[in-house]
Amino acid sequence: MEWFNLTGLIFVVVLLIPNIIYAATNKDGFADKFHNKLVETGEQIGRFGCFILMFIQLPYVTLGYIYDGAQTLYLILGIVLLALYCGGWIVFRKKNSVAKALTLSILPSVLFLESGILTLNIPLVVLSVVFAICHITISYKNTVE
Repeated sequence: MEWFNLTGLIFVVVLLIPNIIYAATNKDGFADKFHNKLVETGEQIGRFGCFILMFIQLPYVTLGYIYDGAQTLYLILGIVLLALYCGGWIVFRKKNSVAKALTLSILPSVLFLESGILTLNIPLVVLSVVFAICHITISYKNTVE
C-alpha cells in the first residue's frame, strides 16, 4: 500500500467544506458549554490525527485493504457517509438540537473508523475511537447543557 491515499484526502476535504462554510457564515462559532480538558484534548488529538491518517498511511502500521474488494466498499461507504454528513448540515442548518449534534458527530466518527478498519490502518482505528468518544460526548453535552 502506498503512503499517500488521495481518496482519503478527498474525503477529508469534503468533510471540511460544510464546517468552513459554517465558520464563515457564523462568526460566533459553536456553543462551547461543556468544559472538560481531558475530553477536549482527546477530541483535538483524535480529530487532527484522523484527518492526517486518512491520507498519510504509515508503513508497518497500515497493512492494506482488509480483503480483496474492500477498496470498493471503502469508496462506497465513504461517499455515502459524506453525502449523509453534508445532507445533515443542510437539513439541520437552522436548528440546534440533539439530533443535529449526534448526526454531525457520529457520521464523521463512523467515516474515520470504517476507513481505518477497511485499510487496516491501526493508528487511524485507535484515533477514530478516541475521536468518536470525545467528539460525540462534547457535541451532545453542548446541546443539552
